[in-house]
Amino acid sequence: MVEDRQDPVQALVGRKRETELLTAALVQAEDRASGSTVLLRGDPGVGKSTLLGWVERAARERGFGVLRAVGAEAETDFAFGALHQALWSPLQLSGALSAHQRDALDSAFGVRSGAPSGFAVGAAALALLADAARTAPVLLLLDDMHWIDSSSATVFAFLQRRSAELPLVIVGASRADGPSAQAWSAEAVEVRALAQPEAALLLARCHPELAATTRDRVLAEAAGNPLALVELPRQLAAAQQRGAEPLPERLPLGRKLEQMFAERLDAMTPEVGHLLLLGALATGSDFSSGVWLRAVADEEDRETLDRIEADGLARIDEAGQLVFRHPLVRTAVVAAASDSARREAHRALAEPLAPDDPRRLLHEAAAALLPDQDLAHRLHEVGRDLSRCGGDAEGALLLERAAALSTSSCDRVRRLTWAAVMAARGGQLRRTAALVEQLRASTVPEDVAPLFAYAAVYADQSHHVDFESSAALLPAVLDRLTAPGADTLGGLAEQAYFKLLLAATYTDDPWAWRALERHRKNVSEAGRLCLRAWTDPGAHAADALRALADGMTEEQGAGSAWLLLWTASALDCPEGDLWQRFSGLSGYATQGSVAKAKCYQDFLLGHWDQAAVCLREAEIADELGYHCNALMFRHYYAHYLAGRGDEAGLREIDQAIRPTATRARMRYVLDRLTQLHGLVALAHQRYEEAYAHFCEITPPGHLPSGPPWHHALVFDLVTAAVHTGRHAQARSHIEAARAAGSAEISGRHAFLFAAAVAVAAEDDGAEAAYQAAYAVPGAERWPFDLARLRLAHGSWLRRRHRPGAREVLRVAHHVFRRLRAAVWAQRCEEELRAAGDAVAPLPDGPADPQSALTGQELRIARLAATGLTNKEIGQRLQLSPRTVAAHLYKVFPKLGITSRAALARALDTR
Repeated sequence: MVEDRQDPVQALVGRKRETELLTAALVQAEDRASGSTVLLRGDPGVGKSTLLGWVERAARERGFGVLRAVGAEAETDFAFGALHQALWSPLQLSGALSAHQRDALDSAFGVRSGAPSGFAVGAAALALLADAARTAPVLLLLDDMHWIDSSSATVFAFLQRRSAELPLVIVGASRADGPSAQAWSAEAVEVRALAQPEAALLLARCHPELAATTRDRVLAEAAGNPLALVELPRQLAAAQQRGAEPLPERLPLGRKLEQMFAERLDAMTPEVGHLLLLGALATGSDFSSGVWLRAVADEEDRETLDRIEADGLARIDEAGQLVFRHPLVRTAVVAAASDSARREAHRALAEPLAPDDPRRLLHEAAAALLPDQDLAHRLHEVGRDLSRCGGDAEGALLLERAAALSTSSCDRVRRLTWAAVMAARGGQLRRTAALVEQLRASTVPEDVAPLFAYAAVYADQSHHVDFESSAALLPAVLDRLTAPGADTLGGLAEQAYFKLLLAATYTDDPWAWRALERHRKNVSEAGRLCLRAWTDPGAHAADALRALADGMTEEQGAGSAWLLLWTASALDCPEGDLWQRFSGLSGYATQGSVAKAKCYQDFLLGHWDQAAVCLREAEIADELGYHCNALMFRHYYAHYLAGRGDEAGLREIDQAIRPTATRARMRYVLDRLTQLHGLVALAHQRYEEAYAHFCEITPPGHLPSGPPWHHALVFDLVTAAVHTGRHAQARSHIEAARAAGSAEISGRHAFLFAAAVAVAAEDDGAEAAYQAAYAVPGAERWPFDLARLRLAHGSWLRRRHRPGAREVLRVAHHVFRRLRAAVWAQRCEEELRAAGDAVAPLPDGPADPQSALTGQELRIARLAATGLTNKEIGQRLQLSPRTVAAHLYKVFPKLGITSRAALARALDTR
């Protein structure tokens, strides 16, 4: 894949779709309309880096400022290293940041000591880009994202979610299996292999001298991979290129590009190989700017550098940096080197660095052959410092290295225990689970026993979806950590308290509840409020949450993020958009909680076009090993299905999550599934069935203390009771809710209580009760619940031949259509027809189901409707099966269906 030499920003061969998309993003930012994000994803050598180079040149011609960061395998454990690459230059030029923001970035970059929260770093980075974008739009390029350190990746994901606020274009490139971009909400653009005509054109441009037989063989071997098309002919002798000599049985590339480069490296002199290895292993911003090269290379190496450039494997750029021709060259250089050569290179790279420089320690650790207690101690300290600065995942790697270098078995276990906890916080849950299993076979020192118990519970809850160890281990952990004079292990008590609270709310284990109550006084106000929210919220709990969150600094909020988000979930209280406040925190451990909060908030607030996000988040959680999160995301998706009255879809989700929830005794999930089945029954007017479901959870007239979502059932239960003629039970439940203060818990609870009162009211007071419900402050925030109330009101008015029925029903119908709640919309239509309304299509409603789909979604949906599997569709459209599945997850809710079997009917335009 090459560009036209006369115009460096002309379209690349076979990349019209990608370059048009990138150009549109630049134009949008150039017009100051809004920013955007493009994530390029594909196999090695497919041309992602070439596309980044193309868009960089196009952006510079348009006057953009360009920032760049490149991930490197050797730098994955260097916290905020990629962020440093991207933002160091604008940070030196900016004078607009507050002292707090500059301190956050300086601390993250190691310029000064300190422990900024992930939120503070993300917010400071956003402010820095906003300052840079005042003079010109900004392009941020992120290459090789699969090798970007976790801390930087989380901040980049935060910036991606906020890119629309600025004239900022972020373009990332990652391998198909790269985890670093999985937190991005943007859908990836799959960069595929070139089609045969495009591949032939590229080969002809790059190697016009090839004979026809050689050209055909190269085309077949390269299989459309642009890098292979460029590099394969270079491996052939001149006579083979001309067709004068036969080609080898198998061309050098095979299926692994690294092998091709490795063979070229075999022909290098030792001096060339040594310098290439130094460049491949160099880490950090100073090394990226060429400092390492000046430190280790003398005048005699100039000839070696010239040979490297002449061979085409790497070059020296204007900044004095050794730039590899392709990332795979760097990988091949490291893979081809012997263990002793790698250790020697690490020693050479460590020597010019200051003794306390973290990069020196990394190189010394990589060069070490035997245990070294002093080096292990220094690694331990640096790892803990990284953790305090938000680099938990990278700190965990250093602690593991320190453990391997420890001379004492006790020190080794201590460091592995800390590594397990830090890995969990940094989103490396599979690693935590593996370390916990490794530590179970060891004797854990008494001073870190609480830490090990916490790590074990973390792995059990999040990875194994098992809560037995929570009630068995965490009460003793809390007893020990809160004893007078005890080592708090970095504030572990608050985290252990939250994990125990999570287990209690999921399982309703009485031992867990008692331990939580016993330690209520030993935790923060956020911990006490969370316990109150899930046990006996009382009046004004939502107000207390809002006041608490508003009164916190960013650092305090970051430390209490899980507790605040879980409290908001208990109260159906999205006020303040807490999830946005915490969306820049480092590590998937927090990002997963943020995503869960947003999924549930989107359901409550009627953002049902976001339903498919739940399924995408579930896949990401499963891939990262957070299986409990995956279950909860599917559980939240079930809410959308139930709201739409989709019985088949709800049954499918139920079958997927019920076995695990039953095994784990997750009463919370099981009861919510019962509630959702009752909601579906309401949608289909099976009121007896609905009433039975709701009574399984909370009998009419009885509202014991407990989770507030039981209070939120008042509208559902009363509706089912009234429609089954159980008026006395409906009134008794309203009185029980009144006595329990249900309406005072939060805004949504106030509305649901008022709606229940209206539905159960006698005729002479019903109209006033409906108007009172509409007048509840914030009633419009709950569009689905409000539309259900309007349907009930319109039906009541029509049956009594009172005016206004059609107007109320039309509004409800409009909302149900927007939510794609087809069953509820149909009920409105039936009522409207009975009232003499023809039910004309809504002006903003789609003319047919297909109009709601993008072109790609429509193509995939039509193929799926014919019975093709995801793999077969992917082969036809040159997409991965996973990408096909992601599109279908978006198609189903748009068409108001949940299964492939319904696609043909939904797409039938007659």
